[in-house]
Amino acid sequence: MQFRDLQKQYKILKSDIDYAIKQVLDAGNFISGSQVTELESQLASYAGVKHCITCANGTDALSLALMAWNIGEEDAVFVPDFTFFASGETPAYEGAVPVFVDVEEDTFNISAESLEQAILQVKEEGKLVPKVIITVDLFGQPADYPAIRKIADKYHLLILEDGAQGFGGKIGEQMACSFGDISTTSFFPAKPLGCYGDGGAVFTDNDDWAALLRSYRIHGKGSDKYDNVRIGINSRLDTLQAAILQVKLKAFREYELRDVNHAAERYSCQLADYVRVPFIKEGFYSSWAQYSILLDSEEERNGLQAYLKDRGIPSMIYYPKPMSRQTAFEGMDCVKTDLSVTEQLCCRILALPIHPYMEAEEQDMVINCIKDFKSCRS
Repeated sequence: MQFRDLQKQYKILKSDIDYAIKQVLDAGNFISGSQVTELESQLASYAGVKHCITCANGTDALSLALMAWNIGEEDAVFVPDFTFFASGETPAYEGAVPVFVDVEEDTFNISAESLEQAILQVKEEGKLVPKVIITVDLFGQPADYPAIRKIADKYHLLILEDGAQGFGGKIGEQMACSFGDISTTSFFPAKPLGCYGDGGAVFTDNDDWAALLRSYRIHGKGSDKYDNVRIGINSRLDTLQAAILQVKLKAFREYELRDVNHAAERYSCQLADYVRVPFIKEGFYSSWAQYSILLDSEEERNGLQAYLKDRGIPSMIYYPKPMSRQTAFEGMDCVKTDLSVTEQLCCRILALPIHPYMEAEEQDMVINCIKDFKSCRS
């Protein structure tokens, strides 16, 4: 059993993917080919924004956004403590100070209450200038943008939506990667929409920021690649990856989102009486980058993971350590708030196999193993 079965996906999409790759190989336009601009147009239309600028990976996407806003020393950037390292790494790399914020226990997304407390704490200390909120659409569900936008407007902060796991999610009819002043995503292979290597994208409705993003991603170029008007980076999406993503985006829109949601609903119906299943807010829709359950304790979580492994069932822990406790941040000038929810989530969370191509028999195996494990302990 695969945690996220990319091989099965490839077998189903093989003829279209192979043809798309062949088209790139035949044309020999491996950098900035027509497939890149076509994909950007398709992604912008899907997300419902004016501009999509592809880049080399999701981490670069975050960095490019911060560069466009000139974020740096003495700037405070508010990030959820329960997420992948890149969300806090990128502002620190730009010289800004990450301010770690707690999350909601039921959705795992940034807590609006904790966020406002953190903003007030920073303002009261008076050492830093609050600038940006990096939200994360964790595990596929968008953060609570109605609440976060009110706070951002109240304190005149920018929202940078980290939609690396959230592409395809939505609130009402508004799609993920359209909620931030700038939004980003990742095309890492295991993401809801993944390529066959690294890739990322930045989304915005702001024309000036879009122009800066396009410049920064190619060495700060001006009118052409030998006219460099600012210091930038080298972060382009390969034409091959764009061609692959065009095929995958079609499948993603036509049936993959529907099918992964059916799998998630099946898990929740069968497991709700045995473990704490994910909570989706009313009016919210998840793209299910992961399906994460909560156990009663770290001992029970570790026991279940071992039990599943012995029966050939893979599982993952996202995330075993809060970002604020990563070694890289030791001794750095970071700001921490009350992070008690994150601390306990790291001890209790476990992600189960899920993907659009999961067979009912495979899912039954996972469900029955969890039920058996819980029955043995009762």
